[in-house]
Order: sequence, then structure tokens, then C-alpha cells
Amino acid sequence: MSIKKILSIALLVFIPISIAAEYLHWGSLAVFITSALAIVPLAIWLSTATEEVAIVTGPSIGGLLNAVFGNATELIIAIVALKAGLIDIVKASITGTIISNLLLVMGLSMLLGGFKYKEQEFKPVIARVNGSTMTLAVIAILLPAMVIYTSNGVEPAAIQNLSLITAIVLIAVYALTLLFSLKTHSYLYDVGLVELESENPQNTDETTAHKPNLWLWVGVLVASTVAVAFESEIFVGVVEETTKGLGLTPLFTGVILLPIVGGAAEYVTAVGVAMKNNMDLSVSVAMGSSLLVALLVAPILVIIGLVIHQPMDLNFSPFEVVAVAIAVTIANLISLDGRSNWLEGVLLLATYIVLASAFYFHPIT
Repeated sequence: MSIKKILSIALLVFIPISIAAEYLHWGSLAVFITSALAIVPLAIWLSTATEEVAIVTGPSIGGLLNAVFGNATELIIAIVALKAGLIDIVKASITGTIISNLLLVMGLSMLLGGFKYKEQEFKPVIARVNGSTMTLAVIAILLPAMVIYTSNGVEPAAIQNLSLITAIVLIAVYALTLLFSLKTHSYLYDVGLVELESENPQNTDETTAHKPNLWLWVGVLVASTVAVAFESEIFVGVVEETTKGLGLTPLFTGVILLPIVGGAAEYVTAVGVAMKNNMDLSVSVAMGSSLLVALLVAPILVIIGLVIHQPMDLNFSPFEVVAVAIAVTIANLISLDGRSNWLEGVLLLATYIVLASAFYFHPIT
């Protein structure tokens, strides 16, 4: 049994425990820890259900499902936090998810995969396309901050309007990346087939005959989504009180803690396939999740914020912008040659640890 399956089953026990902690008033720290652990298996089930439904529906609809539910856990947590008025934490979580996917997830994948295989290969063209698109995302979060810091005074409404225009452009770009990956250049993205074949060595006719039960996995998908939303309400309800009690700033909480909770499924998937020598899929999961957050999740949150009267803009702090730029730059440099080894994994992880330390010691402003 894989680590992913073990976690998805074993950690389910924390769902009733977290509910008991919330309603029996065990204290904010107990609620924080148990609800965070409860979200992890739900995120894995949500991810697994999306993949299973995608197998039945085919690559086109499957690609759209992955676009919608690929980072559903992070989006749900962010929406709940946004509704609670924790805008700084939401913005920090966007930064943190991008950084953690590019540095922590890809670093762990290259390190652990590199221990087992001396050198691993993946398609450099995918890394180049994703890297170019991520550069656009860096520009998108850089410009609102630069408008403020290069002007004598900017009306909040102006920044909000700039953020809305940028959000619309980013969503359009993400739609075009889907067109690129699913239609015009789909042959570049057929990286999941190797993993599918390695786990299902039966012949094609036999595999086709045993397609997943569509309605069963749709039910799992819906149930997981509802459960994640419920647990997120519990988690977000105590996150501010708990982190303050632990001496953590909203910036560190959003950048480091929330992505670890919400991105568990991506972490397990990317590292697992890397250790099976499928770095194509591992790199696609890590970089694809970062792209989805930067080009879809963040813009959607800007629009949702306007609708629920919790206006959120794309004006990130200069330090967050620099951190994302560093993560994108080093991830691009390391992935350009289409080869990876354990030392490159160490370099990515070292960068993540240094950035995490910097966020921890960054003073509240």
C-alpha cells in the first residue's frame, strides 16, 4: 500500500476528533492541529477523485476538472479565510503556495528521486513553457506593488481596479494555457501515461474494461469538497488566535503553514511519482500547481472578494514579490536542462528553508 493511501485512510480519524475539539472546547491549539490533520486526507481524497473521474471523462474534460479541482483545497481554505476578513493571510497563502510548490515539492521530489536514481530526466519544453508563464505571474504581482511604491499616493480604488484588470488577464491566460496543453500541443503533456501504465501493467483492453465507477468517484468528489469546506471553517476560525499565541505573524502563517496543510495531496503525488522515476509527471504537478494558483486561484479570489464585500487586491508586499521572483528564477534555472539529481533537490530545499526563516523573522509592519 502506498504512502498516499495510508495517509488518506489513517488520518481520517482526525475528522471526528477535530469536530469534538471544536464543540467540546478543547482549546484553540487542539482545534488548530486536529483540523489541519483532518484536511490532509480530505485533500488527498479530493485529488484522487478528480484523477479517477478524469480517467473516465477523457483528457479534455479531465483537464478542465483538474483545472477546477486541482487546487480546490487551497481555494476553499482561502475563500473561508477571505470571508472571515483575514485578507493578509489569504494573500500570503498565495505567495506561499507558489513558493512551496516550486521549492519544497520539487526539491523533495528531486532529492528523494535522486537518492534512488543517479540522474532523472524530464521534458525541458514543459519546464520552459511553465517557467515563461510563471514569469508573467511574477510581473502581475509585482506591478501593483510598484505602482504604490513609485507614486506619491494611490487611491485604494485605483489599486483595486488594476487588480481586477490583472485578474481578468490572468484568467484569460490560464484559459489559453489549457487550450495549449489540451488541444494544440497536447502531445507535450502526455506525461501521466507512464505512471498509469506502471501502476496498471495489464493490456489496454483489460484496463479499458475496468474503468473507475464514475458516479462513485463523483460522490467522493462532492463529499470531499463539502468536508474540506466544513473543516476549513473550523481551521480558519482558530488560525489567527492560535498563531498569535505561538508568536507567529500572519505573513509566516500564510506563506508557510497554510500551503503545507492545503497542498498535502500535491506533495505526496509529486514525491511518489519521482521515486518511481517519473520526473515528467512530478515536475508537471509541482509547476502546474504553482501556475494554477498564480493564474486562476489568485484572480478568482480578487473577484470573489468584490462579490462578498471583502475586497482583495494583488498588492503584495515587496518582500513577498522578491520571494516569488527568487523561487521562479531558481526553479527555472534548475529545470532548464531537463535533468535532475539529488544535489539540485538540496539547492531548492535550501532556498526554501532560507526563505521560510526570513518570513519567520520578518517583523510585523
